[in-house]
Amino acid sequence: MKLSRTARRRLFTLARYMIFFTASAFIVTCCILLFLRYMELDEETVRRNAPATFFNIIFLSLIFTAIYEIYRKFTVERPVKRILKAAEQITAGDFSVRIEPLYGDDSINEFDTIIAGFNKMAEELSGIETLRTDFIANVSHELKTPLAVMQNYGMLLQLPELSDEQRMEYAKAITNASRRLAELITNILRLNKLENQQIFLFSEKYDLGEQLIECLLSFENELDKKELELRTDIENGIIINADPELLSLVWNNLLSNAIKFTPEKGTISVSLRQDGKYALVHVQDTGCGMSPEVGAHIFEKFYQGDTSHASKGNGLGLALVKRVIDITRSEISVESEPGKGSIFCVKIQL
Repeated sequence: MKLSRTARRRLFTLARYMIFFTASAFIVTCCILLFLRYMELDEETVRRNAPATFFNIIFLSLIFTAIYEIYRKFTVERPVKRILKAAEQITAGDFSVRIEPLYGDDSINEFDTIIAGFNKMAEELSGIETLRTDFIANVSHELKTPLAVMQNYGMLLQLPELSDEQRMEYAKAITNASRRLAELITNILRLNKLENQQIFLFSEKYDLGEQLIECLLSFENELDKKELELRTDIENGIIINADPELLSLVWNNLLSNAIKFTPEKGTISVSLRQDGKYALVHVQDTGCGMSPEVGAHIFEKFYQGDTSHASKGNGLGLALVKRVIDITRSEISVESEPGKGSIFCVKIQL
């Protein structure tokens, strides 16, 4: 018959009591025998006092056992129960649980050291869980938006009385929504790969100016569509040793953001120059800009400080840029002012 956990715990406690009691009785007995050995007592006196001595030994052993168990209960069992209870709450998904120190933050007690480590672990798990929950919620929201657009316009296309002009307009809306959905999924996959896999850089020497010009040419249609003025100041012959595929993600996302957030007939400036052992790339726009509070969070996943511009992006582009910058051991900074645009500066070692 298999015993329950409570029954096994009680048997273990009883066995511990018996072991400690037996050890205490043995020690007390040895001490008394050693004491009596050097005393001049006749045999009759020893026989007469033997029962009392035996019961005294039993009594003293019980007292020692009780003192030990009380000490153990307050110094070991209670802290262990608090830690186990908090661990069960963590297992159940409650990452807000914290354990109060037994003797204060400055204590050198081993249990306080364990509790401090447990609280730190719980805090880290809480942060990770918050990020995971927010990530899932934001991904779900971002996926639903283009899917809802595609579904609504798809239903409208089924109406028989639509004109050819309306059909083209609805089909264009579906195409734009599907493109946005594809871009979102691509960025999620790229960011997941960059964050969760070891990246092996395929560095090679190439002309950074030529790469920037190629990226600018790929946005020619978007620039013409919004009638944006493009100003370039790209220094020739700047050769870097880097992974061109990863850095192309940086330029594409920075230019895409600049175009998205710059109103029609605005200005976008791209410059490249050498500063000592570094290449400096500046991407400037005359868009909506942002406050310092927003600028401090723009490299976080799905962060969109200005909800009025939320439809223009999904908040993953700059997170992807920051991850690539970290991988390539480069630097990125931003200067911005609401209503006056932003300037992104990328610093790459030659």
